[in-house]
Amino acid sequence: MEIKEFIEHFAEQFDDTELSEFKPETVFHELDEYSSLIALSIISMVDEEYGVTLNANDMSSAVTIEDLFNTVKSKAE
Repeated sequence: MEIKEFIEHFAEQFDDTELSEFKPETVFHELDEYSSLIALSIISMVDEEYGVTLNANDMSSAVTIEDLFNTVKSKAE
């Protein structure tokens, strides 16, 4: 699992945010487009792409995209 690929999948959940906005250190909760609906889309994407089940606590405790990536990676092992 590579963070670059994860960020690409993550960014696909957003319609109006430029891909350049998504970096490992991006605080995704602060993105203008981020909402509870986007959070559900991310949870669904992680389940489909990586076979990992995230919960609301995983989403809220992750600050950056890299934090979420590390959570997914640790649950996938």
